[in-house]
Amino acid sequence: MAKARRWPLLIDPQGQANLYIKNMGQEAAHGLEVVRLSNPNFIRTLENGIRFGKWVLLENITETLDATLEPVLLQQKFKQGGTTMMRLGDSSISYNDDFRFFMTTKLPNPHYPPEVCCSLVTLRHRLCLRHNGEQVAVKVSLLNFTITPTGLEDQMLATFVAKELPELEQKKGNLVLETARMRKELQDIEATILHLLSVSKGNILDDKDLIETLDKSKKTSARITQQVKEAEDTEQEIDSLREKYRPVAYQASVLYFCISGTRGRGR
Repeated sequence: MAKARRWPLLIDPQGQANLYIKNMGQEAAHGLEVVRLSNPNFIRTLENGIRFGKWVLLENITETLDATLEPVLLQQKFKQGGTTMMRLGDSSISYNDDFRFFMTTKLPNPHYPPEVCCSLVTLRHRLCLRHNGEQVAVKVSLLNFTITPTGLEDQMLATFVAKELPELEQKKGNLVLETARMRKELQDIEATILHLLSVSKGNILDDKDLIETLDKSKKTSARITQQVKEAEDTEQEIDSLREKYRPVAYQASVLYFCISGTRGRGR
């Protein structure tokens, strides 16, 4: 999603991609707009996103992409009076580089022709395809967000433990955050030491500020390293307790995919 040239189209039957993008959109500089093709203000929302640099999430698309999206998908930008523009419908609007566009479909196994999409693996090797002997541009980067049995099993495990042992699951979450914070603090200490060494002049043994900082950093680093080890030991103990619920999570995952598979065959 970050590196591909084309805007992403996410296969999202469980709605996890939608949730992921909406959470990510909270950090967008100009906000996130969620819209559907059936929305009467769809074009206006898209125009505002392009003009003001908002992120736009287009939900519940089908196997046919609206022709209105063509300039956006192909990123057909042009210069006019020194300003980057894009023509959408009958209007030419200024293009803001902060604009980002996402599409999701709830279809579990949609079929898109080769001129529309290209898998991420293929996209790494080429940005265009040949269709009926002619070279055509790929319009979207197709990403599959469908959950795997193992992924669902892990999610179910967290859900069951949160229901049965909420304090334990809360403690594990806090440990994960605390461990990440301490590791970040260690990285900051290392960066500070490297910076002081790079700007130090003359004999570093005569630099009292540097020596004091190094001594303080050594003690802080030792303390944090010990805390990280204790947190990891505690997390292993918690994980061993959580694993007792693994068989239930596994059965829940199997049950879901049995039901999902049956529905997919139309039974």
